[in-house]
Amino acid sequence: MSLDQTESAVRALQLLKREFPGDPEVLYTSTHFFSELASRSSQELAAKAPTSTQAQQLEAEASESRGKWDEATAQYEKILEQNPNLPGIHYRLGRILLAKSPPDEAGAKKEFGEELKVDPQNASAEFMLGETARQAGQWDEAIARFSKAAKLDEGFLEAYLALGMSLNSAGKFSDAIAPLRSYVKLQPGDPAGHYQLATAYARTGRKQDAEREVTLQRQTMAKGPQGAQTQR
Repeated sequence: MSLDQTESAVRALQLLKREFPGDPEVLYTSTHFFSELASRSSQELAAKAPTSTQAQQLEAEASESRGKWDEATAQYEKILEQNPNLPGIHYRLGRILLAKSPPDEAGAKKEFGEELKVDPQNASAEFMLGETARQAGQWDEAIARFSKAAKLDEGFLEAYLALGMSLNSAGKFSDAIAPLRSYVKLQPGDPAGHYQLATAYARTGRKQDAEREVTLQRQTMAKGPQGAQTQR
């Protein structure tokens, strides 16, 4: 790295991770050097293309990560003035509006909707619209949004859980079983999934299945930080 031999450094890190998988020192070293690589790349971007959309977006993301909402918003809006159809920007503006105190839910919903006009395949925007609907008790919209998010991104674990929760809340317990089973299969260490699935089983008369999930919920809660997650 000191000789600016980036490719050699990356190959060395890959070799270390392959020869010593899970070794704390190797993971620490990898974190340090990949962070340095990211820093160098951002500096090079700022130096070679300071007015590019990518440089502006990187700056906006840095402001967002520091909680400087107004600065980040202004930067994102400037990007949209130059490129109104750039994917991901309306989504980030929506997240900022929800992060503010108090959150601007109406404004956030508008931004997520605008994001879907630009990028109809954005599963995260669908999910956030579903989440705002779920928190408002609008179960039909929440179910539709979470279903769409799960179809757009089959690896979107939270969409399966949120869909199952919404179906349970709407009294559609038999429909909730499939997405919740998918969630606990992919995320077996989260007690919230087992709790919701136990509820769906119990309300559809599947007593033994419900008892099994209650047992798994208790076991995962006893395992530590992940098991201590709040039941959603």
